[in-house]
Amino acid sequence: MSTTVDHPFDADRHCPEELWELGEKATARARRWADESASQPVPRTARLLARILSDPDGLGFTTRFVDDVVRPADLDVASHALARLAAGRTDFLPRSLAAAMGLGGRATRLAPRSVTAVARRVFREIVGDLVVDATDRGLGPALARLRAGGNRLNVNLLGEAVLGEKEASRRLAEVSRLVAREDVDYVSVKVSAVTGPHNPWGFEEVVAHGVEVLSPLYRLARDNGTFLNLDMEDYKDLDLTIAVFTAILDQEDLAGYEAGIVLQAYLPDSLAAMERLQAWAAARVDAGGARIKVRVVKGANLSMERVDAEIHGWELTTWPTKQATDTSYKRILSWAMTPERTRAIHLGVAGQNLFDIAFAYELRQARGVADDVEFEMLAGMATGLQEVVRHETGHLLLYVPVVDPGEFDVAISYLVRRLEENAAPENFMSGVFDLAADEAVFAREERRFLAALADLDPAAPVPVPNRSQDRLAEREAGVPAATAASAERIRRPFVSTPDSDPSLAANRRWARDIAAAVPTSARGAAQVEAGAARMTSAKEIDAVVRATAAAAAAWQRRDPAERAVVLNRVGDVLEARRHELIEVAASEAGKTIDQSDPEVSEAIDFCRHYAEASLLLHDPEHMAGARFAPVDLTVVASPWNFPLAIPTGGVAAALAAGSAVILKPAPPAKRCAAELVRAFHDAGLSEDLVVLAPLDDGEVSRHLVTHERVDRVVLTGSYDTARLFRSWKPDMHLLGETSGKNALIVTPSADPDLAVRDVVASAFAHAGQKCSASSLLILVGSAGTSERIARQLVDATSSLRVRGPEHLDSQVGPVVVPDDEKALHGLTTLGAGEHWVLTPRDLGDGLWRPGIRAGVVPGSEFHLTEYFAPVLGVMRVETLQEAIDAVNAVDYGLTSGLHTLDADELALWLDSVEAGNLYVNRGITGAIVRRQPFGGWKRSAIGSTTKAGGPSYLLGLGEVVPAAGQNHEEAYEGHHDLVSTLDARVSALYDAVRTHLDRRDMTELRRALVADAETWEAQYGTGQDVTGLACERNVLRYRPTPVVVRAAGGTHPADLVRVLAAGVRAGAFVSLSVADRLPTELAGALAAAGVDVDVEAPGVWSARLADLASSKALGLRVRVLGPREETAVSRWREASRLTGGSPDVALYTGPVTTCPHTELLPFLHEQAVAVTTHRFGTPLDLAAGLL
Repeated sequence: MSTTVDHPFDADRHCPEELWELGEKATARARRWADESASQPVPRTARLLARILSDPDGLGFTTRFVDDVVRPADLDVASHALARLAAGRTDFLPRSLAAAMGLGGRATRLAPRSVTAVARRVFREIVGDLVVDATDRGLGPALARLRAGGNRLNVNLLGEAVLGEKEASRRLAEVSRLVAREDVDYVSVKVSAVTGPHNPWGFEEVVAHGVEVLSPLYRLARDNGTFLNLDMEDYKDLDLTIAVFTAILDQEDLAGYEAGIVLQAYLPDSLAAMERLQAWAAARVDAGGARIKVRVVKGANLSMERVDAEIHGWELTTWPTKQATDTSYKRILSWAMTPERTRAIHLGVAGQNLFDIAFAYELRQARGVADDVEFEMLAGMATGLQEVVRHETGHLLLYVPVVDPGEFDVAISYLVRRLEENAAPENFMSGVFDLAADEAVFAREERRFLAALADLDPAAPVPVPNRSQDRLAEREAGVPAATAASAERIRRPFVSTPDSDPSLAANRRWARDIAAAVPTSARGAAQVEAGAARMTSAKEIDAVVRATAAAAAAWQRRDPAERAVVLNRVGDVLEARRHELIEVAASEAGKTIDQSDPEVSEAIDFCRHYAEASLLLHDPEHMAGARFAPVDLTVVASPWNFPLAIPTGGVAAALAAGSAVILKPAPPAKRCAAELVRAFHDAGLSEDLVVLAPLDDGEVSRHLVTHERVDRVVLTGSYDTARLFRSWKPDMHLLGETSGKNALIVTPSADPDLAVRDVVASAFAHAGQKCSASSLLILVGSAGTSERIARQLVDATSSLRVRGPEHLDSQVGPVVVPDDEKALHGLTTLGAGEHWVLTPRDLGDGLWRPGIRAGVVPGSEFHLTEYFAPVLGVMRVETLQEAIDAVNAVDYGLTSGLHTLDADELALWLDSVEAGNLYVNRGITGAIVRRQPFGGWKRSAIGSTTKAGGPSYLLGLGEVVPAAGQNHEEAYEGHHDLVSTLDARVSALYDAVRTHLDRRDMTELRRALVADAETWEAQYGTGQDVTGLACERNVLRYRPTPVVVRAAGGTHPADLVRVLAAGVRAGAFVSLSVADRLPTELAGALAAAGVDVDVEAPGVWSARLADLASSKALGLRVRVLGPREETAVSRWREASRLTGGSPDVALYTGPVTTCPHTELLPFLHEQAVAVTTHRFGTPLDLAAGLL
């Protein structure tokens, strides 16, 4: 280390003197190379592209042009996109290019398809040096041109996303064709490109498959003298790629074949990976085998690594800064570039940064390994620099992506990365054309190089991976002890629980242990047996109900914060027993680990979210003059398809609301429920407070859910079950999330590969048995005739691995109720005009190969019917509006999806689709607590419920009543005056009655109206995204919904105005039925506010309500008011009698309060919208201005 300070980095640099001196030589060499490159000719297209990207809007324009104009197969879609781009700013384009593309000219309007075709051709020429024509006609001349200066070429075939085995085989055949060409001697391929999608937990199975598929390619390459390089992009493929690579070359007949692999310096894991490869390669060489090559790159997938980390809540896999990556790059090269190591590993120094190339050049000369180090650069980028470097080093290896022009859209992700490199100021390439002429640019890059070099400390510990999640260690640690710090957690902001990361070796070993335990698992069986034994008759149910209801009193007396701490403790227990819960879900309910692990995270999140939300029920400011009154007993009737998360959520919510709980699971999921109840008990809740009722369907079960002491029944199941429950007891307080016939729409503007990927995941995960699953695909316009979409869809679906959950590579598990008549009908019976594109096949043990039927038409049975089975129907329509109409024609409105890259299409869909959870450019399953609170519209929601995992769910699990002793005038003080605070229509309603009210009623009404206005402004009147993710917008918004309000005789005018004002503020259509004629002034104000008023005698109203209930008016909401001395219970019973308990009618009969939440929500539909806001990691917010 130098002892004198003669350089700004000397004071705190860690770099040894030997390397620092090489760095100084490198900067001098870089200066010379930059000066020499200035005299090299620069292709005209490269200058044009550089000029475009130098403008602040250039990158956005270019990526949108590539994606929206060049990519679409439908020329009309491309023309529409071109016109949209032409309407924006284009003055930074070269005049000739703007003219050629028709931007801003009359030609775009007069002959859009012709202009679009020309614009596409011109733009392909501009980026043509970055991606080469892969056809026989184009490839040979292109390779000869690139090789003319003495360069070698590393050819990498780009192609359609590999979604299935057929595409994987086609890609492998095309790569084999390249390998066998005489003018190709170096080819790169990724494992994922020739194996297809897989369950990431099945690591060993995927490695075996990769070795089986790729070994013949390696032998072909060996026999043709072609070098084969195994490439990778994603962090999740690091271990997989190394395992496949070493296993292939460990085969005896390939011991003498030299092949290569890539390591990415932006991963802290890469130095350790290099050391592992070095040890393995040295042993191989010592045994008489050939050495290998390691191509060291900085990494080009940072944007998607950020997306992956953010969406899962995992640590970012890469170094945190560009400088740290640059340091890592130099450290890996310095470590590997020694004679004893290059004996086993030939190095490829890949990159565009002139300073790093110069440093590696000086390093290889100083270390005496010049023959063992090769320099590699990207074809078509910085060709002047390439020529200078090639002249100095003897030759370059150029990385040459090739693609069939007919599939040019598949190069989008590669081009986006290259364009970002050229435009991003932190990247070397952004200033490459100014390096020689602009001293400031050269000085900037020199500073960056030396700063990174100064941090290079060869003696520092080998970096460890950023991701440290270790489920094995967590399993061994068990449930953490409760501490004061854990109690304080309720004060901290909610954070989603991360799922388990299968890219980590410890987690994969943990998963394999779980799988091994599944076949013989009996978890929960003893508790189920014991629970069933104590509930064999109605008399025994009575005793259990009495004891459980009595336990509520002690629970309600505990401080709300203390209760919240206990619920958080339940989350701790669930987290510690994640492996046990996954095991029982696999053993009993057939859930594969990739499906059950996120469900455990969801269960934990429910506990934490409801713990936090429960505190608001006791917050005077939130309740605004009202009080939350808990009920004593809630029965949670949970389903078998989500046997962990949904029962946990129901029990946790009821507890958070102050109620005791009896959990009655669906019969196929009793053991899962038993393990969950055990977790609640072990967290400190008494056995009387949370009770398992493992009952089969029958009279005893019916007696429980209809018991007079049961205050609430929370059902997640089918609509038919909800109707059955209400037929047993019409006045049952039933809150239900029920069925969904969910569809995913794909328009011609969509990315076809991503759309198919999401359709397959949404339709067939958990064998199509999610309530949110998409059993209907609606293709719009040319998407319906797309050969590519059809081929990819069939290929991806037919390639899914259908196995039991004990097999970690399983992608589709068993149908849990294999004899379900409706499911069997969907899997075996076609409707008129339908045909099987992929015929379902019964494989035994509840396993079915998924099926796809085409020819589904609007109004058909398959269009309208929910099937809990791995079957997908395909409908074709001409317009997006027709697709929306088909979605809305269904009785349900749970989830709905759209794949489009057209903002106008998105706007239309967002404005008119009728569903509770909307998903854009992503799958439609996998809602996350709080991020995407879950619950539907129409027959997908029963009763006066709100979204599970949302901000308001707990309100429905008790009663909201006026709080005693309220000084409403004091609460109003300090607020804005009514004129500036209230909507004018609401002010008019207030003015119409205020002179007829006493002071208390007037001030109470005024407080309520102000609270509504303030809450509307802060929460309900604007979409809320509580996540703040960069890669995905998750907006909870509120849509007005029609409500019938009935004011019986004796209803206080203040109560009537308070309720109607909430409806008016919400923008809902309100139909008011009154027993008595209204005062003229109030009637006029209501008419001006758009409220329909009917004067109806009690008998007329009763008949009308009964008619409404029998008319099957989906999602009907009725708010019933009466005299203040009348109880909410009596109103509930009478309204339930009149409606016959119809689950299609949601009744709101509670007392009128000043609380804005309980009064506004009946007039609002909650809608959670999740929108992917990136393209391959590059920001793209299609919903800007729409949400």
